[in-house]
Amino acid sequence: MAHLAASREGSQAPALDPRLSSGRSGSTTWWGNASVILGALVCWEVAIMLGLLPRLYFPPPTAIARKLVELVADGTLPRNLGMSLYRMGVGLVIGTGLGFLGGVAMGRSVTLRRIADPIVGAVYPIPKIAILPLVMIFLGIGESSKLFVISIAAFFPMLITTLAGVLQIPSIYFEVAANYGTGRRRLLTRVILPASMPTVLGGLRIALNSVMHVTIAIEVVAAVTGLGALVWFSWETFDVEELYATLVVIAVLGIGATHLVNRLSRELVPWRP
Repeated sequence: MAHLAASREGSQAPALDPRLSSGRSGSTTWWGNASVILGALVCWEVAIMLGLLPRLYFPPPTAIARKLVELVADGTLPRNLGMSLYRMGVGLVIGTGLGFLGGVAMGRSVTLRRIADPIVGAVYPIPKIAILPLVMIFLGIGESSKLFVISIAAFFPMLITTLAGVLQIPSIYFEVAANYGTGRRRLLTRVILPASMPTVLGGLRIALNSVMHVTIAIEVVAAVTGLGALVWFSWETFDVEELYATLVVIAVLGIGATHLVNRLSRELVPWRP
């Protein structure tokens, strides 16, 4: 029996801290991704030097980097980036806030869900950029119409994912809360929000991507400032280097948004792998 106990104790290796493990994995992934991107840029630069790619349509990465520096130096990039971030931020806050509250309400009310579900099913598939002309009739051509459409782009993903998150909460949670006399506010903050948080964060990521897409599209067709407007101006003047530089900035924004949501997931849902 003694040797069995010793064998059992020896076989139970100390558990690794998940945070340390994920940290090493994350660092390795980051370096791997950076190496792939750097290798692709080097191959791109060499292909231009060897004449394998037309420089007119594929400017070398060094030229794009110089253009980025110029855009920052003359204030063009900060001005347009700031305007895009403002529209994205306001639209995201309004849309996700209303979408979360609507999803909770639909999840808790069968009657409301039956009434609103067909409306959501009809309106959600419509491309949000397609309703911009209609919105501009009512709200004008200023910022209000743009922010309204951007908010709608964030509203539906958050509404649907929050609804799904609330519906998957076991009913026993609500029964226990009712037995303890939990009010609506505490029910929201102590039961609904923690239990649905993983799904809500997934909705936030989808909403953030939708907001970026719609914001850039709106700026292309109906704005004179913003990254989308800068893309369109670059196309009109056939400034290919500026076009690529703006697209690089948009791509970096996407990477940053994904990292932000992942960080929120680790902080707010530490029990999730």
